[in-house]
Amino acid sequence: MRDVLYLEEIEQAEALLKPQRIEVLRQLAEPRTCSEIAERLGQTPQRVYYHVKRLVEAGLVDQVSERKVRGVHEGIYQAGARSYWLSPRLVGRLGLRKTRDHLSLGYLLDLMEEVQADIAALDKTAPELPSIGLSGEIRVRPENRQEFLNDLQNLLQDLFTRYGGAEGDAFKLALACYPQTAAQPPEGERDT
Repeated sequence: MRDVLYLEEIEQAEALLKPQRIEVLRQLAEPRTCSEIAERLGQTPQRVYYHVKRLVEAGLVDQVSERKVRGVHEGIYQAGARSYWLSPRLVGRLGLRKTRDHLSLGYLLDLMEEVQADIAALDKTAPELPSIGLSGEIRVRPENRQEFLNDLQNLLQDLFTRYGGAEGDAFKLALACYPQTAAQPPEGERDT
């Protein structure tokens, strides 16, 4: 079972985004037969089999083995991944596309989509995946915003220049800076 399955095909999203199928998929975190799932969900095996068949066709579930019960072959199925990520491309952008610059929210959305696709494509079986994730809050007065953004850009440009040679392991660096919504309490005030 993979950690993440990145869904880029509309048929995969259509197969997944049905409440009953999501519930069936949850039951398939462990290998199970359609009869076992039906019993757990209080549904008929035929109904569950219909959903499992659609999930298998979409590449979201795998048949991991088979057993013979009273002369009938019964499949044992398991979810293909622990997490399923939908590509934002499946929905697309609404309205006219504006020119994207590094300070626009549209560019930020494109960048996050790129990061999501890159992470999904990583080889999770590799013995080492050197990476770092940081998150924090910075408070900047309105009159200092442009200075802050310039300092941040200069700092990153210095890193790109210093480590931007042709030798060594390639790493991708993506930075997202956006206003924090009022609904999110500051870092120190969040419940744990």
